[in-house]
This record gives sequence, C-alpha cells and structure tokens, in this order.
Amino acid sequence: MTLTAKPYLRSISIDPNADLDLDAYPFTIPSVREMGVLDMHPDVTFFVGENGAGKSTVLEAIAVALGLPAEGGPRSVYRAQQEVSSLQEHLRLVKGFRQAKHAYFLRAESMFNVFSYMDEVRGSEKNDAGLHRRSHGEAFIELLLNFQKGGLYLLDEPEAALSPNRQLAALSMIDQLVQQDAQFIIATHSPILLAYPNATIYSFDNTGIAKVAYEDTEHYATTRDFLNNYPRRLSQLLSDE
Repeated sequence: MTLTAKPYLRSISIDPNADLDLDAYPFTIPSVREMGVLDMHPDVTFFVGENGAGKSTVLEAIAVALGLPAEGGPRSVYRAQQEVSSLQEHLRLVKGFRQAKHAYFLRAESMFNVFSYMDEVRGSEKNDAGLHRRSHGEAFIELLLNFQKGGLYLLDEPEAALSPNRQLAALSMIDQLVQQDAQFIIATHSPILLAYPNATIYSFDNTGIAKVAYEDTEHYATTRDFLNNYPRRLSQLLSDE
C-alpha cells in the first residue's frame, strides 16, 4: 500500500464527548447541530448552501482549529483575533500522516483588511502597488499565484472578488496546485468553481449536511434554468402581479 501526503485534513466532526448547549449559537444552526462526520476529499471539498446555512461558520471553525487567524491569512500572521463561534472548541479534526507545508484561510468579507495588513508586514516593494491597492480580483489572483505546493487552503466565497473569466482562471490555478499536492476546502455559491471534477460537495440546509452531485446543487440548477430561459424568468420575476 502506497501512502500519499494528502489529505492533510481527513475528516471533521463534533467531538462526541463535548458538552454542547444546543440552544446557543452556533448549535442553533441545523447543519451544525446535525453535522455528523464530514470526510474531506484529498483534492477539493466544497461547502454549499443558502446564506446563513452554516457553511462559513464551519469553515471558520476549521481554520481556527488549525491555528489560522479567524480574519484570514497564514499561520504566520499574528494579530488580535476577531470574535469567533465556540464551534472550533468542540470540533474534532482527523489529520493525515503528513502535515501541510503551508496553510492559508481566505474569507471574502475581511480580504481587504488582511491584504492591507500583509502589505504593512512585508513593506512596500519597488514597482509593487501593494495587494490592498489593487482590485479584489487582481489581489486574489496574485494570492493564488503565491500559494505553494503541498499546502492546505481554506477559501470562503472567493468568487466575491472574481468576474466569471477570473473564476475560470482561478479554477485552472486551483487544479495546478492540486497537481502539486495542495488540498482545498472552499465555501462557495459559484457554479463555475463547483464544476471542479471529482470534488466532494457538501450541501448545508435545514435538515443537516449531505453529500450531493454537482448537477444536483441548487446553484447549478438555478443558473442553468435562468440562462436557458432568461426572458421568461425575467418576465416572471419583474411582473407587476
């Protein structure tokens, strides 16, 4: 049997011995309360679901449990930690036999602050405008270019910074990193990113968390239906009735 480096993170679950307050956040979120065991794909795992379904809460808890800053960034970034849920305290992580050489947590809502901080830390380089003085999309693509092989990367709604063409570029760059022993866990609403071949997709909803196929995601179905029938859908959405 040949051992492989990946997955660096094999699975996550709620510690069965944890003393949980099911009436307190985040356990009031059905998907968190009914999490079960989530096995991580060695290459790419996606979390999908409506806003408020719990996917970003779970991703944040994984990041903090791995020693990454809640606001985002690599392990080497030290600064005051923003408030996080208690989930990370009750999370059980099963790791692979080899630790990832690099790790990074990116969240769209605080990306500007993280990039500004990174610019301050590294200083202004000649002919370098700095990450936070570029568009979010440009800065994110540069960040992907600087991700390294053998890394574990957690991305929270990265498409918020990217045009459709940039999402396609990001998809290609993610694949190049996967081929170099990187592992990704991504919370997303993007049907473009979700199309990554053979990825594991977990859908978060009011019944819990379930593994789904790409074509069975609401993101794919809704986008496909709208693009194929957009005159009719617009008429229905914008009608006075």
